[in-house]
Amino acid sequence: MWTVVKRFLLFGLVNMLILVSLSFALNLICAFLGISPNGYYNYLLLISVVMGFGGAFMSLLLSKWTAKTFMGVQVIPLNTNDPALRHVIESVHTFAKAARLPKMPEVGFYNSPEVNAFATGPSKSNSLVAVSAGLLQRMNRDEIEGVLGHEVTHIANGDMVTMTLLQGVINAVVIFAARAIAQVITSQGRSENRSPFLYMGIVFGLEILFSILGMIAVNYFSRAREFRADSGGARYAGRDKMIASLRALQGTLGRLNKEQQALATLKISGRPHGALMTLFATHPSLEDRIRRLETGR
Repeated sequence: MWTVVKRFLLFGLVNMLILVSLSFALNLICAFLGISPNGYYNYLLLISVVMGFGGAFMSLLLSKWTAKTFMGVQVIPLNTNDPALRHVIESVHTFAKAARLPKMPEVGFYNSPEVNAFATGPSKSNSLVAVSAGLLQRMNRDEIEGVLGHEVTHIANGDMVTMTLLQGVINAVVIFAARAIAQVITSQGRSENRSPFLYMGIVFGLEILFSILGMIAVNYFSRAREFRADSGGARYAGRDKMIASLRALQGTLGRLNKEQQALATLKISGRPHGALMTLFATHPSLEDRIRRLETGR
């Protein structure tokens, strides 16, 4: 089962670990070479872009491996005899052809009671669609097709790459702003009293703060892409099936225990959010998603 650090947080966690590692390496290199913050300030923007996008794209390139390793996703053999898994493969391939994907996605399954499905991968020609055991057990064929149409649309829209580019921009801004502000703060005193540990402490503190603020921007675009994926799911699988899948998720939420409810809000389902929680929600509420599909807005 995905824990709190899996699925929703896993991409962000890997990205943050890479970002922190690159940041720490940069500081060590500069200290080893005797380069002061003033010495590399003119190159800070370039370094920030390289590090920011480097961390995001490394996370993207590792996304399929991460899902298979940490979640235990097993690629379903094309010749499987399981009728439920065969239906999943056939549906994904049908929707992928309708979406004109250059290559069929891998189709995976993981043994978890949670009701979930996701799409990941570095490109449209190197992607993965995975479903949980809970989803296959709790949804009928039409509802499953709605979910799969939604996930294939994520691939067709290039959402993984788009979100990675956005995360790269956020990373670059975080790196640049944290160091620029830290440099201004630490340069106020006498040079002999400046501590490199103070500078590094301010940098890492500001990086955490700015990363949290950046998460708000990333999640705003994430919610927008979910609405687009719902529209794609309605186009490929049928509007009624897409709505049925969201209503099935609503019913599932009512039967989940408190721990599972907390996890479910991080995945393909979503409950109504408060004003503050909405800023950090990756998915719109199910009510909003259904309303959009029903009204065609």
